[in-house]
Amino acid sequence: MNDDIFERSPFFADLSAQQLALLKPLFMPCRCKEGDLLFEQGDLADVLYLVVRGEVVVRYKPEDGPEIIVARVKPGGIVGWSAALGSRHYTSGAICSADSELLCVRGADLRRLCSQYPQTGVVVLERLADVIAERLHSTRNEVVTLLRQGLITSVCEP
Repeated sequence: MNDDIFERSPFFADLSAQQLALLKPLFMPCRCKEGDLLFEQGDLADVLYLVVRGEVVVRYKPEDGPEIIVARVKPGGIVGWSAALGSRHYTSGAICSADSELLCVRGADLRRLCSQYPQTGVVVLERLADVIAERLHSTRNEVVTLLRQGLITSVCEP
């Protein structure tokens, strides 16, 4: 496998040679075209995706409203983290909004690695937590903006 794709992903930065040797075989490169669907909300959550190049849009459809874009994931970001957390289904959908290069890993494989190699597992979980925390912060800001727009629209309507 081309090591360049791993070097371009911040997720693998500063890992030891031993940690990289454990992780690299689990991740498969994946090229997607603009408009390619990675998964739908409600699909079986089995794969985690690291964005290396391009952009992936994460969409959420509440039961009582229209679908909303909750994140635009750029290089260095992760989508499909339900798979890594062991959730049965994805809580949102993801589609490539540009030609993209991704690294894909089965959530079960990642969880198994974390169990078998706890020291590497801690590093992986911390990196996932950092990316997830950043996404949640970003998503919160987007939701606040959407709510404000909804309130302004409802106040301004006759």
